[in-house]
Amino acid sequence: MSRPDRSAEIRRLEELAFRGWPALESRDLAGWRQRFAHGYTKRSNSINSLRANAQCDPEIIAALEAPYLALGQTPTWRLTPLAPPAIAGLLAERGYRAIERSLLQVCPLHAGFAADAAVRIFPAPTPAWIESFCTHSPVPPRHRETMQRMLAAIATPAGFAFVEDAGQPMAMAIGAVEGDHMGLFDVLVMPQARRRGLARRITESLYAWAWRHGARFAYLQVVATNSAAMPLYADQGFRTVYSYEYFVPPASP
Repeated sequence: MSRPDRSAEIRRLEELAFRGWPALESRDLAGWRQRFAHGYTKRSNSINSLRANAQCDPEIIAALEAPYLALGQTPTWRLTPLAPPAIAGLLAERGYRAIERSLLQVCPLHAGFAADAAVRIFPAPTPAWIESFCTHSPVPPRHRETMQRMLAAIATPAGFAFVEDAGQPMAMAIGAVEGDHMGLFDVLVMPQARRRGLARRITESLYAWAWRHGARFAYLQVVATNSAAMPLYADQGFRTVYSYEYFVPPASP
């Protein structure tokens, strides 16, 4: 039995995720999308295929790499199932290697997800939220302005979840609703607050918030080796729709 073609579903989730964690600039060329955000995060500074029949040859590789090299950035390719099958081999010939296999997972939402009274959800990041994110993400000083511009570019409704105890940050996360989906991004629990169930409390509070805003599904992107987060997400109902890998040149860390 042949496997169903899920390319339409993958394309939709890719577009949702692009907008949920926005780059500052995007350019489309020959079936590829280049994303730029002054080097802050791989996701927002990567080359992504929009369709399996995107141009795939040494000439397009050089053309797609060129703007990053001109900016002094490392070209980073993010290969999903939408990428042409031959591209990984062509990149390998140029010395690229795969790193950080990640999973895009989706979970159906329901009215049973409950908001926790300790979790506050703001429509925009507060100064305390920003400071905590910069400290614990962490965000290097050179990227802080870019990070704030990217957060401001997330389309509403956006939810910036925050838990504090005696003025000290305990946990935080971002929810971005578009249509019937909510993207979950950057779940952080501070070291002194771990093993208190805060990851569950803050994520499920965001699911409850998203449900009120019309979302019926949540999606997230998680590194496949994140053994701390995966059991929680599985228990909440998340299942993998597809995986992707980043490809970086030999000199990259």
